[in-house]
Amino acid sequence: MFDLASLFSREPAPLVGVDVSASSVKVVELSRSRAGQLVLERCALEPLERGWIVDGNIEKFDEVADAVRRVVRKAGSKTRNAALALPASSVITRKIVLPGGLSDAEMEIQVESEANQYIPFSLDEVSLDFCVAGPCDTSPGDVEVLIAASRKEKVQDRQGLAEAAGLKPVVVDIEAYASRAAAARLVDVALPGHSVESLVALFEIGATATGMQIIRNGETLYERDQAFGGAQLTQMIARQYGFSADEAELKKRTADLPEDYAEAVLRPFVNSMTQEISRALQYFFTSTPHNRVDRILLAGGTASIAGLTDAVTDQTAFACSVANPFEGMEFGSAIRASKITREAPSYLTATGLALRRFFQ
Repeated sequence: MFDLASLFSREPAPLVGVDVSASSVKVVELSRSRAGQLVLERCALEPLERGWIVDGNIEKFDEVADAVRRVVRKAGSKTRNAALALPASSVITRKIVLPGGLSDAEMEIQVESEANQYIPFSLDEVSLDFCVAGPCDTSPGDVEVLIAASRKEKVQDRQGLAEAAGLKPVVVDIEAYASRAAAARLVDVALPGHSVESLVALFEIGATATGMQIIRNGETLYERDQAFGGAQLTQMIARQYGFSADEAELKKRTADLPEDYAEAVLRPFVNSMTQEISRALQYFFTSTPHNRVDRILLAGGTASIAGLTDAVTDQTAFACSVANPFEGMEFGSAIRASKITREAPSYLTATGLALRRFFQ
């Protein structure tokens, strides 16, 4: 079992969501008002340099740990309990069917026995956890159980990052699960009139890859990764203007770019990004009975670049909008609303992690 609380911790105490991605560390802390409204109390973002995290692996632990310390200090949070996440590529998940009515001890024995069939490592080398997903639709009296397993060193790396910042890691989630939780809440508050059968295509545009999830009623029907992301825009800037990669990234973040940038660089990138999104949807349509989605949501730092949502709508004929995970929330006194509006799409996963305080 997990040495920390686990993928499916029931820890009820307040906590801060800490999202460590290839390009930055994000922190989100939520509370509830007396009326039950979600309140964004604190959030902060700290960029990471290229190469510190590669394909979800922490290559420069000390540097990333320093960044986590800085972002926690920047956020000003006093909460010590933290929820972190592993990339989906680091976690093996399977759903199995077990008899209903088993005790916790009996279920643990059954899960470990079943896990041997799916995990290509010794159970001594992995952190393993499970949760009951619900009754089995096809087998009355049985239950569906979700198994999740990851190499222990992957879990310990995340645990170490939190501890280096003075945090106590109490939840280790999966990034896609956390972003899906935040997106499901967003659908409820931002898409009035939607039904439980509505299909939402969530695209998370990362530095080097874009992940797509097709979500219906809070569950993922389909997922796919595309090897295309915001780093391509940085590379295009560097080539166009002769900047180094670091100079190009800095100028992209500060919008300190030549007058012809929008036409010479941004428009071609938007066209390429739009084609990638359209291609991912076509893969979904050709491999499932579905031929449409009800809404496209774009998340990640690149999601809010000018013209992207309109281009996606024009290309796909489906309504597209930027995923603002803070929509429908009240803002605490420490939040600068103008800054948050620009950065909000970057905080989807961190928000999903912070929501574990309320929806565990």
